[in-house]
Amino acid sequence: MPETMLPDLIARLDRIADLLERHTPPAGPTVDRLDEAVAFLWRRDRGWGGAAHLVPVRDPLFVRFDQLRNIDGPRNLVERNTRQFVQGLPANNVLMTGARGTGKSSLVRACLDAFHQDGLRLIEVEKQHLDDLPEIVDRVRRRPERFIIFCDDLSFEDGETGYKGLKTVLDGSIAGPSANVLIYATSNRRHLVTERAADNLSHYRDDSGELHPGDTVEEKTSLSERFGLWTHFYSFSQDEYLAVVAQWLGHYHYDAATIDAARQEALQWALSRGARSGRIARQFASDYAGRHPLQACA
Repeated sequence: MPETMLPDLIARLDRIADLLERHTPPAGPTVDRLDEAVAFLWRRDRGWGGAAHLVPVRDPLFVRFDQLRNIDGPRNLVERNTRQFVQGLPANNVLMTGARGTGKSSLVRACLDAFHQDGLRLIEVEKQHLDDLPEIVDRVRRRPERFIIFCDDLSFEDGETGYKGLKTVLDGSIAGPSANVLIYATSNRRHLVTERAADNLSHYRDDSGELHPGDTVEEKTSLSERFGLWTHFYSFSQDEYLAVVAQWLGHYHYDAATIDAARQEALQWALSRGARSGRIARQFASDYAGRHPLQACA
């Protein structure tokens, strides 16, 4: 290299080093502000080597147990399990599966509402960050609070590997499970990892040459079994759906006669969406109240 080019090369390297320094997280551990809230989101900073940390949720969405409808069985199981947990008694990780909009996520929020004064805390982790679960558990392991790590709308497609981080936490690593952490997950399907007919057809040998692909299939399908407590949520019947509609319209201060008159419109709303659920009932009530503001404010 000609000596005349050396100063220019050094200048370019200096600029690259400066850019890397500005996009590199500061040295030292990230401080998680665990005393500032009862609910947190796990976030990873953008940029090269983004640091991960817990972000306090200033105004969490609380739901009361008595606001939940048509899920008495799951509610009783999850409430009892959570009470055992905050009291320091043995409790299980929980998997809630079933129809969309039937109250799975709301049930987790109701647990936080009921038990946060007893030291319960909630950490919501998105699917793309599940590999961070062992790190999250390690950060809160010695805290006095009790933590539910919440994984909402969970499922895994071919090629996704986040379920391995989840399995590590559910099974416990060499450090042993943390007594102050449980996993609560929701999913629209019971088997969290995609299963295909070809998985069974290739039980003895697959196209890539694996001699025992059945072992891989077993690894995937056994993920659900690692949750100690399963509970399923079912679609609402017509009467159950209308009862939730009535509850929400009552929330907007409609009288009984107006609520009864809105039944047919509520059924048409559900029919147009192809399902009946608490979420759809709430959406109808919000639309109805928005179109009838004078009645809603009466």
